[in-house]
Parts: sequence; structure tokens; C-alpha cells
Amino acid sequence: MSAPSNRPKHFSMIRGFHLADAFTLANAACGVAGVFLAMTYVGSAMLAHFYAAAAMAPAAFVFDVLDGRVARWRETHSALGRELDSLSDVISFGVAPAALAYAAGLRGGWDWVVLIYFVCCGVSRLARYNVTAEQLAEGSSGKVKYFEGTPIPTSVVLTGVLAYCAGQGRLGDEIYWGALTLGPWTLHPLVLLFGLSGTLMISKTLKIPKP
Repeated sequence: MSAPSNRPKHFSMIRGFHLADAFTLANAACGVAGVFLAMTYVGSAMLAHFYAAAAMAPAAFVFDVLDGRVARWRETHSALGRELDSLSDVISFGVAPAALAYAAGLRGGWDWVVLIYFVCCGVSRLARYNVTAEQLAEGSSGKVKYFEGTPIPTSVVLTGVLAYCAGQGRLGDEIYWGALTLGPWTLHPLVLLFGLSGTLMISKTLKIPKP
């Protein structure tokens, strides 16, 4: 008689990847590339690296849209796919935009606080969505009718703002809206756009219809 398996009941999940998950991982890859390119720009000061880093956000967004459409087309929705999607989004639309903002010159102490707040809001928003998706779904259809708070991919707008700054030669010390010294640290008012974005993501009163 063979010994009983000690593997967890859901061990087989690691073999449950589908075509849609490949697009989700491509989303994550774009996010990681965006972080690397932002770091490369800090060392090289070559605008080509900054633009490439900014371009990773819309590329990740395309893959994020495609993974959902492919999953619906092939009817391969799964808990694993949902978790993959959230983890990928944290990288591509949370960490990567914050890294790009740092590379753009938002490096004051208060800037750090706001950017960390932005990323934490994104993580919180995705976690909340994952645990409430079933409650928000329409009966037996399983479709979520609306988002509570803005979806984290809306941070693509922020990367667009930073790319515009780069195109106008307004990075580093020339960043739009200048800098303020508040107590022991520096604040660049432009970083408040990230604070606003994070706050909108965790809002429970803002409801946005889900396509």
C-alpha cells in the first residue's frame, strides 16, 4: 500500500496555468523592466532610458487587458489567475510608477512618504478587490458590476505625466511646481498627484462601472 501523500490539497494549482496567465506574466515582466529602466536612467541620465521606462506602463496595460479577454474567451477563470493578476498589477502599476517618479527627481523625504503611501494604497486596493469580488458579483453570473475606488492601472496616467515632464526638459531640479522645504525634508508638490491617485484607489464611496 502506498503511503498517503502529504502534499497540500491545492498543490496541483501550480500546474494550473492557462494561456491568459502568459499575458498576465508579460504584464509583470513589463513592470519589472520599467523598474530596471528607471534605475538605469538614474545612473545614465539618458532620456531614452526614461522614455523606455515610461513606455512599460502602457505595454503592461495592454497585456492586462488581453489576459482578461483571453480568460473570458477560453473560459479559464481561476483563483490562481486572479492572484497572478493582482501581483502583476502591484509591480507594473504600483512599484514601477513610484520608481519612475523617483528617477524623475521626486526624491525628497516627503516624496518618499507619498510614494510609499501610493504603493501601499495600490496593494490594499487589490487585496480588498480579491476578497470582496464574490460579494460584488451579479448573482450566479460571477461578474463584478463595479470597482470600489479607481483601478490601479489608472496610474498609467501618472507615468504619462512624467513622460510629458521629460519631453519638456522638466526633470530633476527643473521638475514642474518646484520644491518646498517642510521641516527636515523636501516635498515636490508634483508628487501629490500620486497621493491623490492612491487615495482614490482605496475610496469606498467611489464606484466605477466595470466593463
